[in-house]
Amino acid sequence: MQGCGLIFDAVHQIYPVTTNEMDKICRRQQVQVGMAVEPFRPFVFPAVWTDEGARVTGLDTELVRAVSDALTIHCGTLVVPALHLVRFRDLFLLLNEGQLDFFVSAVAAGTPSPGRSGFAYSTPYFSQGGIGAIATRPEAIDLIRTRIRTAAGIPAREQLLSGLTIAIQDSTAAHLYAEAKLNANRVLVCDSLPAAFEHAAAGLSPPIDVIIGAHPVLNFMVKTTRRDWHLIERDDHTPLWFTLADYSVVMAEESYTLRWFINDVIFQLHESGRLEQMRHRWIDDAYAYPRRASAEGLPFDVHKMPAQYAQGICRVSSPH
Repeated sequence: MQGCGLIFDAVHQIYPVTTNEMDKICRRQQVQVGMAVEPFRPFVFPAVWTDEGARVTGLDTELVRAVSDALTIHCGTLVVPALHLVRFRDLFLLLNEGQLDFFVSAVAAGTPSPGRSGFAYSTPYFSQGGIGAIATRPEAIDLIRTRIRTAAGIPAREQLLSGLTIAIQDSTAAHLYAEAKLNANRVLVCDSLPAAFEHAAAGLSPPIDVIIGAHPVLNFMVKTTRRDWHLIERDDHTPLWFTLADYSVVMAEESYTLRWFINDVIFQLHESGRLEQMRHRWIDDAYAYPRRASAEGLPFDVHKMPAQYAQGICRVSSPH
């Protein structure tokens, strides 16, 4: 009997008592939300300083507001989103440490990586994601298009970029793709997408041939603010994709109640047609994002944010 008691005690130590994270959010009347400080237009725009203080805006910010509004109704009391703008690579760390309830920054769900275990993803709120490529040098664009045209069948994407210098943003899905597929290439790991553009504009060595990253972000950039860069396309003007992905809200794996809640919010946004309106409003419409930030943007803790214009540098990736 003593042995059975020991086994019983051991079982209780292995399986901790679960807690309802929704109750915690309601009690503190605040939901801790992470967002990338690096701009992922149109999902996250650069911060804007207004008369009311610092504000950030974008499709993901509107989604956070929708979740916090739903939490207010669920809790029966005002629930305010406490927004933390940090480096994208730090979002997973802060969530793992329990400092965030969730984060959202155009994150591709289901990206294979041992470093992303222990996390859970909501129902997708954006389904036309994935990795694409842009270039500004005509010779690099012509080389890739020639390789696409002359390849037999469906060419391996890594072969299309053979011998080229590729820039990616640290810790993003494009970075993980490069580590898995582009070991033969020279890869520059940049702290942010603006850092890659600055490296190229300054003519620093090694020169960047191609930037790969989230296709919707790159597509938005070349159409609005980086018109000297061009999407890599096939001869029929369809974009060259390297992966397909859905973008989701990221939570801790054990946040089952919160995941059900956020899934339901996204479902209701989809059913009402508002989710499609949000996508059209941020991706297709013409607008000045500083005005939207002033009118509807969310405040955040400036003291925890890295220097606004310090977008970092690019460095040659170490071989694996």
